Amino acid sequence: MTGATRVAAIDCGTNSIRLLVADVDPGTGELTELDRRMTIVRLGQGVDRTGRLAPEALERTFAACREYAAVIAELGAHKLRFVATSASRDAENRDAFVDGVIEILGVRPEVISGDQEAEFSFTGATSELPGAGRCLVVDIGGGSTEFVVGDRHVEAARSVDIGCVRLTERHVRSDPPAPAEIEAVRADVRAALDLAAGTVPIAEAGTLVGLAGSVTTVAAIALGLTEYDSTAIHHSRISRDQVAEVTGRLLAAGHDERAAIPVIHPGRVDVIAVGALVLLEIMERTGAAEVVVSEHDILDGIALSVA
Repeated sequence: MTGATRVAAIDCGTNSIRLLVADVDPGTGELTELDRRMTIVRLGQGVDRTGRLAPEALERTFAACREYAAVIAELGAHKLRFVATSASRDAENRDAFVDGVIEILGVRPEVISGDQEAEFSFTGATSELPGAGRCLVVDIGGGSTEFVVGDRHVEAARSVDIGCVRLTERHVRSDPPAPAEIEAVRADVRAALDLAAGTVPIAEAGTLVGLAGSVTTVAAIALGLTEYDSTAIHHSRISRDQVAEVTGRLLAAGHDERAAIPVIHPGRVDVIAVGALVLLEIMERTGAAEVVVSEHDILDGIALSVA
């Protein structure tokens, strides 16, 4: 790609840390992926309860950072941007996280606001969806969910604290979840949707675009994949009935039954049922008949911003 800049982007969330190394043409915004990988580190383990990042969670995250540093050096990326989201915004001891990342990667993690997170997610998700019109982009993370409405550019955005890890830790004690626990999750999601709707016209977009691991995993199950295939998942369209069927199946399953579903990453087994429920509640509230699933998300938005 003539005139391209080789960049690296890292997105560190509540449940996972991800790396993208890509060649980006700053003029056209074209992005050629060289390496994309994800590690479940559960940085947000216990943060909702304790307000602090657990030592073992920090060490898992730093181990992934060391792996990513080697990949970045091998591929010769000239610029790196490290963005950290919900868990590290909330933690009292965030300085321990920041210092560790600087030591390993040589850059300061940017603990971005929910609004900045929304901007990156929207850019990454919609850059390859020309003609989609006005979109509602929903990024369901571990600690928070971002809602962004726009047509080529962001019109309104809101981040609310209904991530799959946060809600699982807050409400789910049984395996599978008890009816009262499911209702408690639903109540939190509905209250958060009321908040989001105060800022973002969540029911007025023509296309619902869903991002991140909960959404892509639900899509993989709905598509009947026997192994995770990002090419098949990217830009697939999953109906609300399919999401409801998958959600019901996951909520009724115990840990071992969920673990036996081959497309569920081992680090997502304990939180995927709640992640699916968040997606279903969003679709029911917005009236969306289907969700367009995107494998391109905040990570791609970060990479484009670097170039």
